[in-house]
Amino acid sequence: MKQSLALEIMLEGESVLLTGQAGAGKTFVLNEFIRQAKKQGKTVAVTATTGLAATHLGGNTIHAWSGIGVLDALPKNFFQQLPKGRAEIIRKTDILVIDEISMLHDYRLDMVDAIARKVRESDEPFGGLQIVLCGDFFQLPPVNRQDSREGRFVVHSQAWQELQPTICYLSEQHRQDDDAFLEILTAIRKGDVRRGHAETLLSRIDASIPGGQEVTELHTTNIDVDGINSAALNLLPGDEFSYSMVTTGSENYVEQLKRSCLALEELVLKEGSLVMCIKNSQDKKYVNGSLGIVVGFTEESYYPIVELRSGKRITMLPDIWELRDGNKKRASLTQIPLRLAWAITIHKSQGMTLDAARIDLRKAFVEGMGYVALSRVKRLDSLSLLGINKKAIQVSPDALAIDAYLQEESLNNLARFKHLEKKAAKRKKEAPKTVKSPGSSQWAQKVAEMRKTYPKAFTPWKKADDEALLAQFKEGAGVQKLSTALGRQPGGVRARLKKHLGEDVVITD
Repeated sequence: MKQSLALEIMLEGESVLLTGQAGAGKTFVLNEFIRQAKKQGKTVAVTATTGLAATHLGGNTIHAWSGIGVLDALPKNFFQQLPKGRAEIIRKTDILVIDEISMLHDYRLDMVDAIARKVRESDEPFGGLQIVLCGDFFQLPPVNRQDSREGRFVVHSQAWQELQPTICYLSEQHRQDDDAFLEILTAIRKGDVRRGHAETLLSRIDASIPGGQEVTELHTTNIDVDGINSAALNLLPGDEFSYSMVTTGSENYVEQLKRSCLALEELVLKEGSLVMCIKNSQDKKYVNGSLGIVVGFTEESYYPIVELRSGKRITMLPDIWELRDGNKKRASLTQIPLRLAWAITIHKSQGMTLDAARIDLRKAFVEGMGYVALSRVKRLDSLSLLGINKKAIQVSPDALAIDAYLQEESLNNLARFKHLEKKAAKRKKEAPKTVKSPGSSQWAQKVAEMRKTYPKAFTPWKKADDEALLAQFKEGAGVQKLSTALGRQPGGVRARLKKHLGEDVVITD
C-alpha cells in the first residue's frame, strides 16, 4: 500500500495498524497523520512503547498515558487510585497513537483497552477512541523478564480481536537502494536466509567502506558504546566545547524526558568529533541519524559547525524536545541535537537511517536485533561487520506467521478503500513543498533573554571556568551561588560537576 492511501484511510477515522519493512516510511506517514488530525481540531494522544520512540514523536509512553506504569495486571482498586487528571486526559482524547507496537505485550494492550472503556464509560473497543498502532513485528519483540508476566505480540490480545484494526502495510522502499542488500533483508524477514545470503554478509566482516571516512559503530551494550566514544574524544587535540541542557517542568517529568531522549545533559565536543544528528530538522537540512564531522565553532555563540557526509556545512542550533501528555506539555529540554557517533547502541539506532555503519553482531541476544541493525544502512558497500552470530539473522516464527496475515489483509484493503485514491492524489498534489524553518532569530532572542540572568548561558566551558567551579565547590558553594558567580544556569552547573566528579557527587542548592 502506498503512503498516501494509508494516510487517507487514517484521516477517514479508521483504527489501523500501520506497518511495513524498515525504510517503508512508517514514521513519516505517522507524523503527517498527527499533524493533519491536530489541524482538524482532534485531540491526539501520541504515545510509544519506549520513551525514546515517544520523544521522536513529541509524546509520552503508553504506560504513562494510560496510568498502568509497570503493572502487569490491573488491581481491584486501580480506578479508585487513578488520578482525576489522568482520567480527564483519557476522556478528552479523540485519537490514541501507539508507536513501536512490536514491543508492547498483548496483556498490556488489553489493560489499556479496559482502562479506556471504564474511564470513557463506553463498551466500544478502547471506549470509542480511534486507535493508530504503528510498528514492524520483525523488529524488537516484547521483553519478558523472569520476575514478570510473560506476554506475546499484541495481535494475540483480546483487544486486537475486538478492535479488528484496518491493516495498512506500506510497500514502498525509501531507505535501501541496493537490490542485492534489499534481497538479504527481505530473506531475513521471510526466515529464508540461504547460503548465498550468509556468504555475502560474511564477506562484509572487516570490510572497508568507500571514502575512507570514519563511520558509526553499532553495538549491543551501552558499556561498549560509552567506552568507545570517550576514548575517541580524548584522542583528539584542541579545546573542549561543552553545552549544557536547559529544562523546564517539574523535576519528575524532566527526569522522565531525559531518560527518554538521545540528547545529552552535557554535550562535549572538539573540532574533529564524529557526530550524529539526533532529530529531524524542520527545514530538512539533516535527519535523525545524519553523520558529520565538527569542523569549527561560530564566533559569538560557539555553536558547532558540522560538515555532513553530503558535503553540506550547517551550524547546529539548539533544538527543543517536549514531553506531552495529550495536549498538556509536562516538560521540555533544550540542547544541541548532536551526540558523539563513534558508537551507538542498536536499540538507540532504531528509526535511524545511517549513511554507513560498522556493526558488531557477535553478541546479538534477541530475535530481530540483527534485522534492526542491518536495515539502518542504505547499501551493502556502506556496511562493515565486526562479527555476526546465528541469532542475528533469526526472526520470530510468530512474526513470520503474523506478517503473512498482515500482507493479505492489506491487499484486501486496497480494494476496500480504492475510492480514496483520488482524494489521496489530490492531497499529495496540494501538499506544501517545504517546511518552514523556525530560523535562528527566535533562538537568538531566547539566548539573549537567558543571558540577562546568566551571561555565559550556552557558551562553552573553558579551563579557567572549570578551575573556578571546582575550587568554589570544594569550599562548600552550592548550585545557586556557583550559578551566580559563574554566570551559568543551575542545570549547567550540576551537569558540569557530575562530569568532573561523577554521577554520585552530592550537590546542594
